[in-house]
Amino acid sequence: MSETFVPAFPDRDRPLVSYGLPFVQSLPRHVDHLFHASRIYVISSRSLAANTTYLDGLKEALGGKLAGVRIGMKPHSHWSEILEVVAEAKRHDADLLVTLGAGSLTDAAKIISFALANDVSTHEGLSGLLPESPQKRDNIKPATVPIVCIPTSLSGGEYSSFAGGTDDRTGQKHIFAGEALKPPALVILDPELTTTTPDKVWLSTGIKAVDHCVETLCSLGSDDLADAAARDGLTKLIPGLLKTKQNPKDLEARLETQLGAKDAMAACSRGVPLGASRAVDGIGHQLGPAGVSHGETSCILNPAVCKYNYKKGANVERQDAIAQLLWDEPQARAIFSQRGLNKETADLGDLVDAIVRALDLPRTLKEFGIGEDKLDGIAERSLRNRWVQSNPAGLDKDGVLEILKMVLG
Repeated sequence: MSETFVPAFPDRDRPLVSYGLPFVQSLPRHVDHLFHASRIYVISSRSLAANTTYLDGLKEALGGKLAGVRIGMKPHSHWSEILEVVAEAKRHDADLLVTLGAGSLTDAAKIISFALANDVSTHEGLSGLLPESPQKRDNIKPATVPIVCIPTSLSGGEYSSFAGGTDDRTGQKHIFAGEALKPPALVILDPELTTTTPDKVWLSTGIKAVDHCVETLCSLGSDDLADAAARDGLTKLIPGLLKTKQNPKDLEARLETQLGAKDAMAACSRGVPLGASRAVDGIGHQLGPAGVSHGETSCILNPAVCKYNYKKGANVERQDAIAQLLWDEPQARAIFSQRGLNKETADLGDLVDAIVRALDLPRTLKEFGIGEDKLDGIAERSLRNRWVQSNPAGLDKDGVLEILKMVLG
C-alpha cells in the first residue's frame, strides 16, 4: 500500500493531504520529516476514545513525542474549553496539534493555534482576535503551531482558513478569519477510521458537501476553476454516498466521498458568492439553535432553494447543466428511475430531493419540531446573512418565508 501526498488544492500550498496509508502509519512519518515535531498535543473525539482503540493506536504511534491529550469538546467549539486546551498546550510547549474526529475539533484547533500565537488566555483575549470586534487588537500575529487533522466526517472544515467558536458567556457563535488564522497544514484521510462515524452524520455531512458543489455551480458569480472543482466533487460525492449507504464497509467508496468533500471545499473556498441554503450560513445557520445540524440543514433547504431560484428564472441554464450531470451518473440515474422522475419534467430540486430521500435523511422542518409559528423569526434573522443577500434570485422576507414553507412538512 502506497501513500498519496499532495497539496489539497492545485493553487495553494496548504493544506497538504495524505491518503493510502492508515493514519497510524502516515502521521509518524510526517511528524518526523515534515514538522520535525517532538511535543504533540492531541484533541480526540470522546466517542472514538470511549468506543474504539483508534486513540490508543495514535498514542502508541507517537510514543514519547505525545505531550498531552484532550478527550472531547462540546459542539460549536465553546470558548471556555478552547481556553482550557490553550493553557494545556502552552504548559506542554506543544509544537504540533493533532485532531482525531469531526468538525468542532477542527475549528477548535485552528482557534487554539491562533490564541497560542497571540498569548491569549481569556474570553476578552479571544474577542480581540475577531475580525468584526470593536476591541480587535492591532498587533495580531499569525498562527504558528501547525495542525494535522484526521477527520471522521465530510464537513470539510479541515480545508478552510476560518473557524467558528461559541462565546459560552453569551451563547453567540463567532467566525474567526483573516490571513493570520492559518488552515491546517495536513489532512490525513483514512476511510477505515470513518466506519466509526454514525451513518446519519456521515451521509448528512456528505450532503453538506453536495450543497457546496451545487451552490457553486448555481452561482452567477462563479469562475471556471470553482466550477471544475464543484463538478469533480459531485461526480465523487453522489456515487460515493449512495454506495456507502448501501454498504457502509465499502472503503473505496468512502475514500471517493472524502476526496469529493475536498473538491467541494476547493470550489466554495474561492470566494464565489453562494446562495441561501449554504449550511454554515444562509437560512440554514438560523436552524442550528432549533437542533438541526449543518448537514441536515442542507438536506432540508438545498432542494427548496434550487426550486425557488429556478421558478424565479435566476439561474435556469446553470441548474439544467447540473441536472444533466446528475442524470449522467449511473447510481443517481437509478434512484431517479426508481422514484418515477422524468428527465424532461424533473428539475434540479427534484433530483437533489430524490438523492436525500434515498439516503434516508430528513427533508422537513416538522421532523425537528419546527412549526409555522417559528418561521417568521427564522426569516427575519436570515435576512442579515450575507449568503441570503447573495442568492441568485433576490430574497426579501417574503421570499425566505416562501422557501421555509416549502420545507415545513
